[in-house]
Order: sequence, then C-alpha cells, then structure tokens
Amino acid sequence: MTLRKKSFEGFAKLIFIFLLFELSGYFQLIPIWVFKITKITPQIEVLLSCFSNLILLMILFFIYRISLRNDWKNFTKNISHSIDSCFKYWSLGLVGMMVSNIMINSILKLGQAENEQLVQGMIGSLPLVMLLNAGIIAPIIEELIFRKAFFDAFKKKWMFILVSGLVFGLMHIVVATSLVECIYFIPYSCLGIAFAYMYYDTNSVFVPIFAHMFHNSILVLVSILM
Repeated sequence: MTLRKKSFEGFAKLIFIFLLFELSGYFQLIPIWVFKITKITPQIEVLLSCFSNLILLMILFFIYRISLRNDWKNFTKNISHSIDSCFKYWSLGLVGMMVSNIMINSILKLGQAENEQLVQGMIGSLPLVMLLNAGIIAPIIEELIFRKAFFDAFKKKWMFILVSGLVFGLMHIVVATSLVECIYFIPYSCLGIAFAYMYYDTNSVFVPIFAHMFHNSILVLVSILM
C-alpha cells in the first residue's frame, strides 16, 4: 500500500470516527425508547451518558481490535519506558494546564470552565457512575479518537502532536457560553499535547489511556470527597 493511499485511508477513518463520536449521543434514544422515559432527571442524564459511551466504546474496540493488540505488545515490551513516559509527560501537561488556568483566572477572573461545571454537576448526581464514566470509559474513548485516529491521519510527529492536542482542547470548550471562555482551550490543549507526545514516544495508545484515566479519576475522586 502506497503512503498516499495509507494517508487517504487514515483521513477517511478519522472523519468517520469523528462523526461517530459527534453523533454518539443519539444512542441515548435506545433506552429512552425501550423504557419509555418521559422525564430526564440529572440522574437519568448521567446513566444515559454512560450508556451511549459504552456503546461507542464497544464500536471503537471493534474497529481497532487488531491495532490494540499491537499497542498492548508495545506497552508490555518495554513497560518501564511506557510508565516513565506516562508520568513524565502527564506531569508536564498538568503543569501547563495548571499554569495556564492560573493565568486565565488571575487576568480574566472567569472562574471554572463551563465543561468543568457540567461535569461537576453530573458527579453530584451519581458519583460512582461518573467515576466509571468520566474516570474510565471517557478517557479510553477520547484516546482512541484523538490519539489513535489522529495518528493514522497525521504521520508526521509534530503535525500529529499539535493537531491532536489542539483539537482535543477545542472539543472541550464546545459548551462555552461566551467567546471569552474559549480561552480555556489552552489548558485542555496542554494536556492533549502531553497525551499525544507520550503516544508518539511509546507507539502505544495504552500509555495515554492510563495517564488520562489516572488524571480524570483523581479529579472525580477529589470532587466526590470534597
């Protein structure tokens, strides 16, 4: 297979998976129809979100089933390097995220990002379900999409890292209610770039998956305990 054909197939798969990701909310209509749900309470909203994410995750696992086996081999083949890369680049991404958040809030006084407020509200409704959904399921989905799918489309190192990280950041501000809140794409992008770099460094999507799961789970647990 020629490089041009591989690149075309990578872009085609990226577009398909991204559309699947954007339309996955419609999976929530299945339990709404089956159980004849007429009122969406905050608790039901969390359960519906978890359901749609599980369906999406199963589809992504099927699509990447062969590639994931190879990634797992790469992860276990040099596990010490995988773990080192995981925590080293996650720490750098976290520092970038924290510093940019501090600067944004000290200058613009915006408070918490809209995306964070929505997640906090869902955690308050069903904490343990959100620990599963936001701490485990969502990170796997996002890494398969923003790292695995983007890497298939963008083979050049810095093109992949920057595009993957920046799109990851932009996708986390789609719920912003004002233009000025869009500046929060910077801290999210810092983390996204860190995840992309560790994926490129180890050639295993399991490294950013574990880093992302660790990051999100810690945040959810802190919210539950506080």
